[in-house]
Amino acid sequence: MSEETREKSPQRGPMGGMGRGPGGMMQGGEKARDFRGTMKKLLHYLQAYQAAMVVVIAFAAASAVFAIVGPKILGNVTTHLFEGAMNKLSGSGGGIDFHYIGNTILLLVGLYLLSALFSYIQGWVMSGVAMKVSYQFRKDISEKINRMPLGYFEQTNHGEVLSRVTNDVDTLSQTLNQSLTQVITSITTVLGVLVMMLSISWLLTLVAFLVIPLSMIIIMVIIKFSQRYFKLQQDYLGNVNGHVEEMYSGHIIIKAFNGEEKSIKTFEGFNNSLYNVAWKSQFLSGLIMPIMSFVGNLSFVAVSVLGGWLVIKKSMQVGDIQAFIQYVRSFTQPITQLANISNILQQTAASAERVFEFLNEEDEIPENPNPVKLERVQGSVEFKDVHFGYDPEKIIINSFSAAIKPGQKVAIVGPTGAGKTTMVKLLMRFYDVNDGSILVDGHDIREFSRYDLRSMFGMVLQDTWLYNGSIMENIRYGRLEASDQEVLAAAKAARVDSFVHTLPNGYNMILNEEASNVSQGQKQLLTIARAILADPKILILDEATSSVDTRTEVEIQKAMDHLMANRTSFIIAHRLSTIRDADLILVMNHGDIVEQGHHRELLAKGGFYANLYNSQFEAAEAG
Repeated sequence: MSEETREKSPQRGPMGGMGRGPGGMMQGGEKARDFRGTMKKLLHYLQAYQAAMVVVIAFAAASAVFAIVGPKILGNVTTHLFEGAMNKLSGSGGGIDFHYIGNTILLLVGLYLLSALFSYIQGWVMSGVAMKVSYQFRKDISEKINRMPLGYFEQTNHGEVLSRVTNDVDTLSQTLNQSLTQVITSITTVLGVLVMMLSISWLLTLVAFLVIPLSMIIIMVIIKFSQRYFKLQQDYLGNVNGHVEEMYSGHIIIKAFNGEEKSIKTFEGFNNSLYNVAWKSQFLSGLIMPIMSFVGNLSFVAVSVLGGWLVIKKSMQVGDIQAFIQYVRSFTQPITQLANISNILQQTAASAERVFEFLNEEDEIPENPNPVKLERVQGSVEFKDVHFGYDPEKIIINSFSAAIKPGQKVAIVGPTGAGKTTMVKLLMRFYDVNDGSILVDGHDIREFSRYDLRSMFGMVLQDTWLYNGSIMENIRYGRLEASDQEVLAAAKAARVDSFVHTLPNGYNMILNEEASNVSQGQKQLLTIARAILADPKILILDEATSSVDTRTEVEIQKAMDHLMANRTSFIIAHRLSTIRDADLILVMNHGDIVEQGHHRELLAKGGFYANLYNSQFEAAEAG
């Protein structure tokens, strides 16, 4: 990361992690700030699956209805058994009617099979909907990432973004897959059971209903306390993920600087915070089931006592008492499930809110609706009175002006923090200038689409980037449609071919995720080959040879000289001996061009450049 980038980025830890104090860790609130609005947005994602949702609701309701009818029919069987047995004992009847009982049991089996079948169908359909919604969420997040300004990712912990893509979306998926159908089934069951209970006895129903206010009070109290912990749990999980991701990617540096102990202490701090809120959220939500079971048992006692008295008075049948007790259990169970789901919905709302917050982040400045299209890029570049600051209140580039002709090789030099890399970021439009303009072939770069603008450039940065794939495919990333022959030609021009044949499987060798199975210098050569393959009209070389030895640097310089022929080139270099033959040298200090000209001309002036150039040789001699 360049010095000027570090100036505008928030405080970071030794490995580039986001610096977080206690206040930073608590940021994000104690609960979903807009539960209703978040759930409306979530329902909006389900609108594309209205037909599937209708099927799910219909089949879930039908499954619940078939299950609800069962206890009433079973109660009739119990009544026939009881009455038949009593008649046989008293000698006043024909005994038990097994034919009726057999037919009724077959009917029950059929109803329960239909209930199970409908439940399976709605579960299968809902699983498909949940996976499609999760896919859409991840697709939207992926597209959003490509629309967001670079500044967001320089100020945001990568683990936070990963947590929203993985953990938060997984939470949403699980809720849709499991809890949503439970809500439908539970509501249908509560309504259906209520009708059946009233059909048996309004008095027993009233007694059973007396426990509901007590249940709702308990649920509301628990939700009030657990909701904040579920939100904090998701926030702290992002902190843990971010730290683990950074420590894993930088584990070699951590070991080299004996940073294991500090890393472990930081992890333990994040992990303890996660533990403290996680066990509280799970403990509080876990209280609901046993408390509701206890309250439900109180209603069983009341119903049993009152029901027995009604049977003695012959106001009810024995089978009705059995059916009613089953309905009471069937009534309290879905209420308990709804209470439990309400906690899950709080966690879901917290996760959805984090995802929507990311999706609602400000995009890059919109593209020009009528972008300029150049038939042929010449390569002239002009900076006109450019002012820029990562923080608008702190301008670091002041009145930068320079004109570069097509095909010129321009070197940008200066001390650390002078603004060299920032100028390149502005040129590529990773950031937009605060004032002034940058022109390419006479057109403001804001008039081009970002795709067209960036396709004009080829970049080789000091920090190499390679991905998990073969060497051949990593080079081909510069131009995806390139043939194998073109890739090999670029590799030879960048002096890659000389070392690839010493590696296992040559060009087909797979680089690991960190590309640590090749040396730093070899990684640099691969990125240079990628730039050569891209064959751009304008080149940007930001310390492109900083990671290679002197002998390799000479070889690369020859390839670069060939590559830069008839191309506009911007070279950022600290080793000034490498840019002696530049057509134009821009000397920067504190965001301003303090000198510009040819190497010999600037040395003859004996100014800032001469002092900078001579100081390198003095340092070398002193070493």
